[in-house]
Amino acid sequence: QVQLVESGGGLVQAGGSLRLSCAASGRTFSRYIMGWFRQAPGKEREFVAAISRSGSNTDYADSVEGRFTISRDNAKNLLYLQMNSLKPEDTAVYSCAAAGRLAMSSAAGGYDYWGQGTQVTVSS
Repeated sequence: QVQLVESGGGLVQAGGSLRLSCAASGRTFSRYIMGWFRQAPGKEREFVAAISRSGSNTDYADSVEGRFTISRDNAKNLLYLQMNSLKPEDTAVYSCAAAGRLAMSSAAGGYDYWGQGTQVTVSS
């Protein structure tokens, strides 16, 4: 079992930056592939980014490629999402997720544990 708690969300103007954090507790953090997903009102949950167990491999949705950076600190059991050049369409609840699978996945169904989410609002 892994418990995940996100933080760092808030209100920011378009073009601004935010850094989200996800604190993990429970079983060994480094055993899990980690991902970030987001869900806007009235829309389905969508993949944002994923990172391998060691942090050496990452994957991004086309909509955030070049603007967002996913990273992890296995010594501190922390996952991060640095978000730059934010746009109003990035407004959503952002959730981190942990997967005990062998390969990174962009499918929500591939993740076993989820945090409660943190709200990110980007004003125009």
